[in-house]
Amino acid sequence: MRKAGAYSGIICSGGKHSLPLARIKKIMKKSNDEVMMISGEAPIVFAKACELFIEDLTKRSFLKASEAKRRTISKQDVTSAIMATDVFDFLITLVSHSN
Repeated sequence: MRKAGAYSGIICSGGKHSLPLARIKKIMKKSNDEVMMISGEAPIVFAKACELFIEDLTKRSFLKASEAKRRTISKQDVTSAIMATDVFDFLITLVSHSN
C-alpha cells in the first residue's frame, strides 16, 4: 500500500483554497446519483488535484506557446499540449470536437 506523500498535509492545512469547495462538492454529487454523502476532506483533496492539473496543463501549454515565440497561451496551445501528452488522452474528444 502506498504511503501518504508530500500532499498529505493538505487536509489539515486549514488554509484558504483557491478553488471553491462548495462548487467541487456539487460537481462530485452530480457525477453519480448514488453519491449521497461526501466527507469534509474529500473536496479538499479534489481541490488540490484540480490545482495540480491546471498548473501542469498550463506549463505544457506555455511551452507550446513558447515554441511559437509567443508569451500568451491560446486555445490551440492547450489543444496541442493535450494532444502531445498521453496522460491527457481523456480530453482528446473534448478538444477535437471544439476545433
